[in-house]
Amino acid sequence: MGLKLSLLVLEELHVKEALDNLSNKWQVEQSIYDLHLGKRDDVSDSQIIVNGVVFHIPYLTRDKTYVLWRCLWPDCHNCCEKQGRLPLTKDDISLISKKMGYASDSEFIEKETRVSSWSETSTMNNVITTLSMISLKRKENESEDQDGKPLSCRFLDECGSCEIHPDKPGVCWLYPFSSWMESSNGKPVVHASFQLTGDCPGFYTDQTSESMMEILDEYSKRIFAYNMSIQRTIREKYGFINIVQ
Repeated sequence: MGLKLSLLVLEELHVKEALDNLSNKWQVEQSIYDLHLGKRDDVSDSQIIVNGVVFHIPYLTRDKTYVLWRCLWPDCHNCCEKQGRLPLTKDDISLISKKMGYASDSEFIEKETRVSSWSETSTMNNVITTLSMISLKRKENESEDQDGKPLSCRFLDECGSCEIHPDKPGVCWLYPFSSWMESSNGKPVVHASFQLTGDCPGFYTDQTSESMMEILDEYSKRIFAYNMSIQRTIREKYGFINIVQ
């Protein structure tokens, strides 16, 4: 229990530091700041289903506002500058190996990737996902002890664009969402919730969720396709995933 508490404190300190750095350039609403740090006791789970994907959108009951998001690129590319890891699906491996000019996937895996293992906890319902996957090196000489630590991605150019776009890893297309699958009445259901790491200035509040519906429609297709790709990756033994509620 002591170790778990210490890890939670360290994570909170990391998020607070990231938020404070973010606030030097961007205006961060106080409610957004407090939500990231777990200081709101009035957060409810507003579930919005779009194209079969269940989005878990935080709703602040005292303020009667939804926590929403929009991308601020090209003014911001923090997600590329502070990338923790880049797990690859089987589809990612095929696309990126060709993009980088490799004759075979195996040569690409040997020279450009490493194996990452980590756990994620969803924002809204404490679903713990443990994963081990082949990950794209964010630096050519990326070391094992840098896994999970924020690094600037080597494919980020001086203009804030991705040099391997549109063939960048599927996980890059999902940000700032994390996603997972659950079984409901024997059928798989895809879920998604925000990653609240403190690095993204795109979060805001609104009294309705209407301003984000177009984004949810776009992301629902990406998220569903990514989860299907993850399942193929696991079946072909390119990775491991375990979900605990």
